Amino acid sequence: MAQPIQQYKGDMPFREIADTFERLEVITSRTQMTVILVNLFKKTPPEIIDRVVYIIQGRLWPDWKGLPELGVGEKMLIKAIALATHSRESEVENLYKTLGDLGKAAEQLKKKAEEKMSKAVSILAFIPARKELTVNHVYDTLARIAMAQGEGSRDIKLKLLAGLLTDATPKEAKYIVRFVEGRLRVGIGDATIMDALAIVYGGGSHTRPIIERAYNLRSDLGLIAKILATQGIEALKNLKPQVGIPIRPMLAERLNDPKEMLQKAGGRAYVEYKYDGERAQIHKAGDKIWIFSRRLENITSQYPDVVEYARKYIKANEAIVEGEIVVYNPETGELRPFQELMHRKRKHDIHIAIKEYPVKVFLFDLLYVDGEDYTQKPLPERRAKLKEIIIETDVFQIAQYIETSDPEELEKFFLEAIENGAEGVMVKAIHKNAIYQAGVRGWLWIKYKRDYKSEMTDTVDLVVVGAFYGRGRRGGKFGALLMAAYNPDKDVFETVCKVGSGFKDEDLDAMPEMFKPYIIERKHPRVVAKMQPDVWITPAIVAEIIGAELTLSPLHTCCLDMIKPGVGISIRFPRFIRWRPDKGPEDATTSKELYEMYMRQLKKITA
Repeated sequence: MAQPIQQYKGDMPFREIADTFERLEVITSRTQMTVILVNLFKKTPPEIIDRVVYIIQGRLWPDWKGLPELGVGEKMLIKAIALATHSRESEVENLYKTLGDLGKAAEQLKKKAEEKMSKAVSILAFIPARKELTVNHVYDTLARIAMAQGEGSRDIKLKLLAGLLTDATPKEAKYIVRFVEGRLRVGIGDATIMDALAIVYGGGSHTRPIIERAYNLRSDLGLIAKILATQGIEALKNLKPQVGIPIRPMLAERLNDPKEMLQKAGGRAYVEYKYDGERAQIHKAGDKIWIFSRRLENITSQYPDVVEYARKYIKANEAIVEGEIVVYNPETGELRPFQELMHRKRKHDIHIAIKEYPVKVFLFDLLYVDGEDYTQKPLPERRAKLKEIIIETDVFQIAQYIETSDPEELEKFFLEAIENGAEGVMVKAIHKNAIYQAGVRGWLWIKYKRDYKSEMTDTVDLVVVGAFYGRGRRGGKFGALLMAAYNPDKDVFETVCKVGSGFKDEDLDAMPEMFKPYIIERKHPRVVAKMQPDVWITPAIVAEIIGAELTLSPLHTCCLDMIKPGVGISIRFPRFIRWRPDKGPEDATTSKELYEMYMRQLKKITA
């Protein structure tokens, strides 16, 4: 493995990251962003590459670890800036209102404070040199801030943060403040980080798939970078699933023609109920149980009943299984809608929620058991082993499914699934190459949902990237949202529609608070848009949308120029259905999926 020449040993000045962020902030080209990251990684000592990656991601550690967040609110941040710059809090607040960016406010106040100090000290006086911040010092201090809990923690957090900002240069202060806010605004996605890691440590872009598979198995890009930088690409090739560490879930394509689905799946397939619940990855090591959501959040505390089911009904000592948690009516056996699971999010009185909203678990996959990696085995082998290690009961069972090559049988089973309270069905390939593709969307799994029978024949999951102020009864509120699809090939979000219908009053009332952490002053670097909303929003929140039909539009950038020059794909008469808090922005419907949906729609019209 060709190691880059290291400029630093063991640690690195934090200014290298601040300078990198400054360059990234004015660039929109993913290729240029990759080059800038490559230059940073070449300077980075292998010992701290994990910390550098986490900082670029805007986090201290993977969310699934369940470790504390920074816990610094806007008021504390303003107070820390005031202390570090010898300013009044009102001065910080006023500058923040003017600039709309607390990071910039900190930067300007630091410059002002340094100019004052410089003028106040005579030529003969001794001015102590500023202690240069390093990556380790910044990271360790931020980690201490996050870990400060309980009585007196507020004062500890404030003291640590103010001290860090005091030692920072104006530029460093800007990005430290933005990091603490959760609003770095540099537009770097995981895909770009992996591209850069492959070039610097993998020997070239041809190793990118190895890095991505390793990341999909361990869900910790900092860890993957550290292994790659210290042990080389071969070490990543040998990674297996590990109990207690979530695997990024396999994703599905979507169609609404049973015949085409079976053709895509290889002619014969498993067709199983697609339940309207919360997708869950359940890990077992002896009596220890972890439950992770599709977004890799640790949701174990929400489901103490499922923890008990797993202990009792998974016969293996170590296992990672996947399934759907669904609310049901114990009196009738009827399955209930996904929204009722939201009551399980409560932190207190979970024992009451268990009684009011009891759940069943429907398992559909096995990823690991007693030291053996099953992600590389075909689905029939995974399913057979799953049946072998599970004691099926009324509340913990294998998802209902059939094996078929008949489109009519598939359609009949689909209608049966709908009648029994499911969303639809999943069509899953069973040929020898039908492995579990962690984190990947492909034709091995195909969704066929109930909503595909109405209006647009398909619902889509889109990401909010902007907002428009309403009029009349919606005056002073956001009245419509600019929605985008995800383009994984370019790692960008492309606009599809402006949606203003389907929202309830409570949805509209909740929007300002919901979007507050994500509002930015200019278009996000990963957003491709022609339309200009009143407010730009960082791609983070996903909503389910339905419409009358897909159409071509000169105003939107999804699939721009792919069908006709100068136009993209849009949704006619879009309507909001529900928020999808279980989905991240990269889980949204892709531009490719919308293109295929449009072409199928066109084919029907011209048939």
